Amino acid sequence: MKRGKKYTEAVSKYDKQQDYSYTEAAKLVKDLAYAKFDETVELSVKLNLKKSQTVRDTTVLPAQFSADKRVLVFAKGDKVEEAKEAGAAFVGDNDLIEKIKGGWLDFDVAVATPDMMKDVGRLGPILGRRGLMPNPKTQTVTFDIKGALAELSKGRVEFRSDKTGVVHIAVGKVSMDPEKVCENAEHIVTEIAKKKPAEVKGDFIKSVALSSTMGPGVRVEVKEAN
Repeated sequence: MKRGKKYTEAVSKYDKQQDYSYTEAAKLVKDLAYAKFDETVELSVKLNLKKSQTVRDTTVLPAQFSADKRVLVFAKGDKVEEAKEAGAAFVGDNDLIEKIKGGWLDFDVAVATPDMMKDVGRLGPILGRRGLMPNPKTQTVTFDIKGALAELSKGRVEFRSDKTGVVHIAVGKVSMDPEKVCENAEHIVTEIAKKKPAEVKGDFIKSVALSSTMGPGVRVEVKEAN
């Protein structure tokens, strides 16, 4: 794969094969970023998982950086008013379901009350592919709408391993203090480590890397995580 001149210059500034501390890696990612926009810093964690296994959970990052999320709530009855008072951007039941079927997806997170899931389930092929399907495991299927939206407003994020056993998640912006990015990265890796399946033998976390949107990946020491 042919890389651009700026990317090649960034790669020449450090040792791609060296494992850095979280702090060193976060500083390097900031120094290596070259885009004119405020690049997102992404954490990539390769796990020792079988094809049938997955790791998935939610957590609140210690250092916030993302913009307010547009939350859609599937609800009916008195839960509609609760959702509106809690700050939901969109609230409804069958009207929203039909709107989404028509191709509308102008929201970032979907929350649903349990009594709505039978109908919301019909949106599985649409929302599932985009990671927007409400799920009890991520606390987005609940009657506690107020509590769910409060957590989301604090910056609750979901991490999930893909088919290759890698977790990709944004942990900051290059404009942030590297120490804050480091704090978020360490927090996520710690939370992932807690999800190690009992049947996994040996090291659970195989590799960790930080990178900016356009920049190269910087390897992170994983010994402590395991």
